[in-house]
Amino acid sequence: MTEARRYGVQPEQPDGITPSQTVGPFFAYVLTPHDYATRAIFSNDIATPDAVGAPIRVEGYVIDGDGEPIVDAMIEIWQADGEGRYASAAARRGANTAFEGFGRTDLDANGFYAFRTVKPGQVPGPSATRQAPHINVSIFARGLLKQLFTRIYFEGEPANATDPILALVPEDRRQTLIAARRERGSETVYTFNIRLQGEDETVFFES
Repeated sequence: MTEARRYGVQPEQPDGITPSQTVGPFFAYVLTPHDYATRAIFSNDIATPDAVGAPIRVEGYVIDGDGEPIVDAMIEIWQADGEGRYASAAARRGANTAFEGFGRTDLDANGFYAFRTVKPGQVPGPSATRQAPHINVSIFARGLLKQLFTRIYFEGEPANATDPILALVPEDRRQTLIAARRERGSETVYTFNIRLQGEDETVFFES
């Protein structure tokens, strides 16, 4: 586990040499194609009609160290279904679900993202432990040498107290990994803001 990778201004380049690009801007026709005349291969709506688990919406903002929105980032998620099964041929036997557990989205002009999915179940952890329900998150953004990895845990989840990965995080930093729950009409919404630097910086993990 580490804090977010620090990144800054690229050093000046000699005349005639253009500065290198790290990650982004992204080729949206392939990575986030919903605004273009093509079929979206990946989506932010991953809750298939027969997915096992309670439907939820996860949403939030991606912000920088000054509290300003980051608008050209991309987020990917990977999760188990409501019974703690990651998508695989073996897991599908008898499961009767088309849930893939993978989603991808870009951000809007305010740095906002959202996913429609199902709340995951517990999955196996190290040394025969059980992990609390969580969603794995990757963040790609301009200026990062490689993507950042974090997790979304859920407010009010009893298993958070015994999760072996969450226990590695200093207690005063764990709140940056907990999504706040609220009801919006008939929909359960979890808010998870991602801060790349500064006060209350989100905890990131080594890959």
